[in-house]
Amino acid sequence: MKAQDVLFLIILMISLIRKRDSFVILGLLCFVFSACLFGIGNLFTAQRLTWYGAGYVLIAVLLELMDELKRFFKKNGTPTKL
Repeated sequence: MKAQDVLFLIILMISLIRKRDSFVILGLLCFVFSACLFGIGNLFTAQRLTWYGAGYVLIAVLLELMDELKRFFKKNGTPTKL
């Protein structure tokens, strides 16, 4: 495990605990920094940053989906049959 992987996990844990709304911003920042690194030829780190950015955006989508499902079930009640 590289230092950038450890840093990704630390930022992920802090974001999960403190600010759940920051995942999209973190994902976009990863994409911007990876574009800069692709431009200067640092391909390995840039590829990792694109994966991290995709992970942050995926987590943001999943958290938003969970919140939407909570609101739906709170409004309509829990389904009795599927």
